[in-house]
Amino acid sequence: MLIATAFVLMMTVPALALFYGGMSRSKSVLNMMMMSYVAAAIVGILYVAVGWSMGFGGDGTLFANPFELLWLDGVTTDAYIGVMFQMTFAIITAALISGAVADRLKFSAWVVFVPLWALFVYFPMAHMVFSCTEDSLICGRIGAQDYAGGTAVHINAGIAALVLVVLLGKRIGWPREQMRPHNLTLTMLGAGLLWMGWYGFNVGSIVFAGEEGAAFDARFMSETGRTFATTTLATMAAILGWLAVERLIHKKATSLGAASGIVAGLVAITPATGAVNLSGAVAIGAIAGAVCAWAVGLKYKLGYDDSLDVVGVHLVGGIIGTVLIGVFSTAEGAGGIDGLIYGGGFGPLGDQALGVVVAVLYSGIITAIIALAIKYTMGLRLDEEDEVNGIDLAAHGESAYDLHSGTSGAGGSVLAAATAAPSTTKSVSEGAQA
Repeated sequence: MLIATAFVLMMTVPALALFYGGMSRSKSVLNMMMMSYVAAAIVGILYVAVGWSMGFGGDGTLFANPFELLWLDGVTTDAYIGVMFQMTFAIITAALISGAVADRLKFSAWVVFVPLWALFVYFPMAHMVFSCTEDSLICGRIGAQDYAGGTAVHINAGIAALVLVVLLGKRIGWPREQMRPHNLTLTMLGAGLLWMGWYGFNVGSIVFAGEEGAAFDARFMSETGRTFATTTLATMAAILGWLAVERLIHKKATSLGAASGIVAGLVAITPATGAVNLSGAVAIGAIAGAVCAWAVGLKYKLGYDDSLDVVGVHLVGGIIGTVLIGVFSTAEGAGGIDGLIYGGGFGPLGDQALGVVVAVLYSGIITAIIALAIKYTMGLRLDEEDEVNGIDLAAHGESAYDLHSGTSGAGGSVLAAATAAPSTTKSVSEGAQA
C-alpha cells in the first residue's frame, strides 16, 4: 500500500506536471506545472483536515459527517496510509482540471478555486462513489460500479474543466492561431510515468476502508492479477485505437497521439478494471482510444477552448469506461454482475448511465457556482497583456527557457532579469507559437 500511494502521488508530481507542461506553450509551461504542485499542497492538507471525514466519516447521501473524523481524530495511525492513498486521488483530480485552462486562468484564482472545489465537489463525490455505504448516492442507492475513479475522478474533473473553459472563454488567437505543444519529449515522459503510476491507482484500489475508517484489509487478493492485466491491455489497445483514427483522419500517427492514447486507455479502464475480463479490457481500451481521438476535435466544432484536451480525454474517456461496465462486466469480476453481452440484461447498463448523469450534474452545477463566484469577485481571467506576454512571467516572474538569466546581474533574480530586460518578454512570446 505504501508503494501504491507513492505511485499515485507521482502521477501528479511530476508525471501530470510533465505531461501538461510539454503540451502547453513555452510561455506558460512553468505555470502549468505549478498548478499541479500547488493543487497537491492545498488539497493534501485539506483532505487530512476534513476531506477524509466528509468521504468516510459515516453514512450520508451526498457526504459523510465533516466533523466525525476531523483532522483524523479517532483514526488510528496504522490506518493513515489508507488516508494518504485516498488523498492522492483527491490531489490528481483537482490537478487534472488545470489542463483545460492553460495560458489564461489567473494563478490567484486557481489558488482560491482548488480548495473550494475540493471541499464542495470532490469530497462529496468521493463519498458518493468510494464509501459505498447504504445511503451513498452513486454506489449505495444507484448501485453503479466504479472500481478506481471513473466518475469520482475523471468525469468529475472533465465536466469541471468544461464548465471553467466556457466561463473563461477562448485564448487570444484561438482557434485562428495554431497553439501546438512546445515540448513533446516532456509529454511522452509524463505519459510514461502516468502509465507506471496508474498501477498504484488501479491495483492499489483493491484495498478498502472499514466503516470507521480504521481498518484496511486486502479485498479479493485474486483481483491483483486481473487489475494489473486489464489496466495494461486496455492502455495498449487505446494507443492503437487512437493512432488508427489519427492515421485515417490526418494521414499521420503522432507521438502526441500515442501519449494521449495512453491516458485515454488508462482513464477508461479505471472504473472497469476489476469488473471485466481481458477481452473486455481490450475492447474498452480500443473504443476509448478511437472515440477520444475523435472527441478532442469537437472543441473546434463547438467552440470551447479546452487547451490540453481534458474534456475530450477525461470526460469522454471516463464516460466510456463507466458505461461499458454495464456491457462487459462479468460475474467473476469485482462487482459480481454480468454485463449485457453476458446475459445480464440492460439493468447494469442503466445503473452505470444513471451514475454518470448524477456525477455530471452534481459536479457541473457546483463547479459553475464556485467559478461564477470567483469570476464576479476577484476575477478568473488573466489580463490581456499578461496573456499575450505569457503567464510564466506575469504570475511567477520566471521563464522556463530564460536565455538572459546568466546576465541578470548581482543577485541573479529571474524576476529582476525580466524587469531589467524587456526583450525577455518579447522573446518568450515570440518563441511560443507552439
